[in-house]
Amino acid sequence: MAKNRSRRLRKKLCVDEFQELGVELQMSYPEGTDDAVVEAFFADLVVEAVEAKGMALIGGEEFAIVCSGKRGSVTEEQRAELEEWLKGRKELSAFEVSPLLDVWYPENSVNLA
Repeated sequence: MAKNRSRRLRKKLCVDEFQELGVELQMSYPEGTDDAVVEAFFADLVVEAVEAKGMALIGGEEFAIVCSGKRGSVTEEQRAELEEWLKGRKELSAFEVSPLLDVWYPENSVNLA
């Protein structure tokens, strides 16, 4: 595809100045954790740490993408708040929150300009 795209097309494709950023979230639970505990934790994660901060979660209990709840990007502050919330929870044995990445084209570099 040509690189000299119109503003309208760049917006439609979510590229260049319309790039949308989010984070990947990987979570592990201690061996033998009850399914009800995992489901309750995941529900809390979605309501308290994601939706309450204006973000959305796509994925499941072990791997998810967290992005903005509407058009736009997750900020570094939102990323840090999510990480802090996860650190305060005892249900996880480990977790990893990625640096900001392009949620539409993960292979592209991030434009923080």
